[in-house]
Amino acid sequence: MTFGISRSARWVAGGVLVASVAAITPASAAAAPTVACTSAKAGLAAKLKKDITAALANRAGTVAVGVYDRSTNTTCTLRASSAYDSASVVKVTVLAALLWDAKKTNRYLTTRETQLATAMITKSDNAATSTLWRQLGLTKIKGFLTAAKMTQTKPGANGYWGLTQITVTDEQKLLKLITAKNSVLSDNARAYITKLMGKVVASQKWGTPYGVPSGVTVAVKNGWLQRSTHGWRVHSVGTFKGRGHDYSITVLTHGNSTMNYGIATIQGVAKAVHKDLAAS
Repeated sequence: MTFGISRSARWVAGGVLVASVAAITPASAAAAPTVACTSAKAGLAAKLKKDITAALANRAGTVAVGVYDRSTNTTCTLRASSAYDSASVVKVTVLAALLWDAKKTNRYLTTRETQLATAMITKSDNAATSTLWRQLGLTKIKGFLTAAKMTQTKPGANGYWGLTQITVTDEQKLLKLITAKNSVLSDNARAYITKLMGKVVASQKWGTPYGVPSGVTVAVKNGWLQRSTHGWRVHSVGTFKGRGHDYSITVLTHGNSTMNYGIATIQGVAKAVHKDLAAS
């Protein structure tokens, strides 16, 4: 499947444009916040701030950015707490919640759960996501969010998982849990999530992997959804490891005129980040 929200499952992610389900406008959009970066590597923060800002110059829409590199203790943020409709990037959270819940009862995923998880992440299958979302239920999903300290994430109501409200802050927290040892996700769970995100079908490997240097491993999940307000939501979350770096990138966007416009915005940011980290 080449679309994050298939025609047959548009109702799941709100593609029906139901007036009663209002989108949340990032409160900071009008304030035109600037990119903030810090780094233990001399000169890197200033370079990233300059290049990410330049990549976003003259781009329409509202963009939120998160970058974290363990190797240089580098962090960049833009609109880190602004809320966006998740579209399909929430599928990583669904998988993490499933694995967290299985760990609590010391069990492996069933064959059926493995099939659903694989389809959900590698092909962005909506029906598989809906099945796992219903199986977990909001209590378990919220339980995982609490354990992960993802306090800004609000699960979509009435089965509308694609309308879950997400922020850069929480997506970056999730990516950190996936990429480093912790008490929330087991090492096996982390490896499994990374493996599936590394096997996303070719047509869905756009976004944060754009411009990644050779020799760097990639794990990615994208989301895209058009609604009557704020046009296209286009998002990409990715983790990258190699050539002396271990980093994650989250870019959330809405207010895009087309899906491709949003992709181009994300890829401009990603290209700048990969280039600056590779040179550091």
